[in-house]
Amino acid sequence: MFAEERNADRVKKVRMKGEGDEEPPFFLISLIEHKTKVEYNVCMQIFRYMVYIWDDYEKKMEQQKAGISKRKSFRYPPILPIVYYEGKNEWVAPLDFKSRVSKSDIFGEYIPDFKYYLVPIQNYSNDDLLSKEDAISLVMLINKMQTPEDVEAFGDVPDDKLVTILKKTPNYIVNIIADIFMAFQVKAKVPVDIAEANVRRLREKNVAKLFENADFGDLFEKSQTLKEQRKQIAEKDEQIAEKDEQIAEQQETIERGIKVFIEVMQESGIPKDNVYDLLRRKYELDEIKAGEKLREYWKESPYHKNL
Repeated sequence: MFAEERNADRVKKVRMKGEGDEEPPFFLISLIEHKTKVEYNVCMQIFRYMVYIWDDYEKKMEQQKAGISKRKSFRYPPILPIVYYEGKNEWVAPLDFKSRVSKSDIFGEYIPDFKYYLVPIQNYSNDDLLSKEDAISLVMLINKMQTPEDVEAFGDVPDDKLVTILKKTPNYIVNIIADIFMAFQVKAKVPVDIAEANVRRLREKNVAKLFENADFGDLFEKSQTLKEQRKQIAEKDEQIAEKDEQIAEQQETIERGIKVFIEVMQESGIPKDNVYDLLRRKYELDEIKAGEKLREYWKESPYHKNL
């Protein structure tokens, strides 16, 4: 259905309890945003998905019963779009579709509109997630580990809490969680043999030694390097800002000098053409710039008007 979109996005059809055969099913769109920056166009991506789903649903219903979509009673299925965001930065993009359309304040009632539900993982503390005691919470805990501090925080999670979650979790889900944990360790450059041992303990639900012998030094080193790089960039930006301020002050001083020079020359009775030549030589201005400054600061009078 979404051949041109990303494989990380998922659509699930859900049958609601007590739902009759004639009622349309409920659809859930899940978008996984692994970006460190906010994706402002995600609402348009969701909108395309929604149109795809409704169009596909209509076609399937028409195959079962021709002309059904033209009936007054026909209804399209409800859709709940969810964006799962793992970035550290705050998600500042609007949650509604209408704000992405120009002049929506004027044409609002004629523009399709909806909101998506945002799950910003960094807004949930480890305690918040652990209180749920479910498999999704454990997945989110692992996904939160993007810095050395996150790893340390995960290491402080009580073993009994993890055991409780894992005991309630079916083995096939535990295997998925183990795969996610393996991917994290690969990213953190944990040696393969140690990573596999950690995953084995997780699959066996032996979490008491989950981080035994795990060396996240590379992750720490990378994090420190990134901090240094960010610091250097911040210092460079500050230097550029100071330089821009100095240039602006210099330009302002030069501008005042040009204005005073033209006024003094005019009051001294120097002809405009001569002032033009003097201005070009003194301030190294080209013909166009010198002409602009002369027109701006030369006080015209009936006598000077045609010079």
